[in-house]
Amino acid sequence: MKITTFTDTMVRKLKPEEKKYVRGEGNGFTIRVMPSGVKTWLYVYAVNGRRREMNLGPYPDVSLETARLKFEEAKRQVKNGIDPMTEREQAVHARHHALTVTELCEEYIERHAKKFKRSWESDYRLLKVEVIPVWGKRKAEDIKKRDVTLLLEHIVDRGAPAMSNQVLKITRKMFNFAVERDILQHTPFTGIKALAPNVSRERALSATEIRLLWKNLETAAMSDELNRALKLVLVTAQRPGEVLGMHTDEINGRWWTIPSTRAKNGKEHRVYLTDMAFELIGDLSVTDDATGESRPKGFIFPSPHRQKNKAIDSHALPVAVRRNLKWPITDKEGRALFDAKGKPATGNRLGIEKFTPHDLRRTAATTMASMGFMDEVIDAVLSHTKNGIIRTYNRHAYDQEKQQALEAWERKLQNMINW
Repeated sequence: MKITTFTDTMVRKLKPEEKKYVRGEGNGFTIRVMPSGVKTWLYVYAVNGRRREMNLGPYPDVSLETARLKFEEAKRQVKNGIDPMTEREQAVHARHHALTVTELCEEYIERHAKKFKRSWESDYRLLKVEVIPVWGKRKAEDIKKRDVTLLLEHIVDRGAPAMSNQVLKITRKMFNFAVERDILQHTPFTGIKALAPNVSRERALSATEIRLLWKNLETAAMSDELNRALKLVLVTAQRPGEVLGMHTDEINGRWWTIPSTRAKNGKEHRVYLTDMAFELIGDLSVTDDATGESRPKGFIFPSPHRQKNKAIDSHALPVAVRRNLKWPITDKEGRALFDAKGKPATGNRLGIEKFTPHDLRRTAATTMASMGFMDEVIDAVLSHTKNGIIRTYNRHAYDQEKQQALEAWERKLQNMINW
C-alpha cells in the first residue's frame, strides 16, 4: 500500500485497475479502489491483535473532510480501548430493536395502565385514534418536541382543544414511563404545555331542554339501549360508564350496588332505583329459548356483539350524542348536502344546544341542590369522595337521604317532561 497525504484532487484522480488496491496515509486512514471504480474510505486498525477494517463510507458521497472526521473519532475510541466497529454493530442492533411508538403504546398499556389505571381502556382507545395513526411506525426515540407540538396543534385546529389536552396528558405519562424503564434516555415532553385552557364544564340543562331532549330521543338515531341508558343517567345521576355497565347481579330490590371494581373512585356505591329507573332498566330476566326457563338477564345494556358477553362500550353514549347533535343531511337519493360554505350540512336531531352525557348527571345534581338538598346528600348520591377530616370520621352511608333525594328528583323530572 502506497502511503500518501489525501487531497480532494488526488482522491478524485485515482483510477480503477485490474485488481482492487488501497492508498493510505500510514495511520490507518485509507481508501480502497475497486476495478469497478467504486471508492470506499476505510479505517484499518487492530484490537487485541485482531486486524479490523471499518467502512467509513463511499467516495464522493462521503467527502474527504467527513471521512477524516469519522476516522479521527474512531481512532480516539481505539486509543481508549473501544472497538468502534463493535460499537457501531451494537448501535445498529439497538436501533433495529428500538421500540416503535405502536410498540411503546402496547408496553405502556400492558405494564402500567392495566395495573394502575381503571381508565386504561380509554387511554388505549385515545392512543389508537390520536397517536398511533400519526407516530405509530416511527421509533419512539425519534419523537422530538416539535413533533409533540405539531400533533397537539393539529388536534386543536380540528376543533378539539380538550382532546388535545387529554392527548398531552396520556402521551406525556407514556414517555415518562419509557424513561423510567430505561426504554428511552429522554422524553420529548420537557417544557411542553397544554395548548388550550382546562375549562371545567358547567353545563346543566334547563327544564325546557330536558323536556325537548326526552321527547326528541324517541326519534333520535340511536339504539333503544343507548336511548334508555342516556335517560337513566339523568334519572339516577350516575356516571354514564357505570350506567352502561349495569348488571342484574348488582340489583337487589330497590338498590343498585356499583362494585368498587367498576366505580370510578374505587368505592362501592349504592344507588336507589325509583319507579322511572326501573321502567328504563326493563326486565331483569329473560326466557331461555331452548329450555323455556327464566334466567337473569345479565348486562342491562348488552353489547350488540353478544358473543363477547360484555356491556355496551362506555364511549358509545358520547359518540351517539355527538352524532345526533350534528346529523348529516342528505337528499332523497341519500347524497350528502352542503351548506353555503361548502361544508357538509348537518341537523340537530336532539333539539338542544351541545351537551355531553355527563352533563345530565350535573343537571340532576344541580336540580337537587335547587330543591334544597344539602351538599353532603348530593355528594352521596353522586358518590363523590369525601375530603379532609370528614373522610376519616363520617362513615354515614346516607341511604335514606339518597332515597329521598332521588324520589324528589324523579317527581321534579316527571313534571318537566310532562309539562
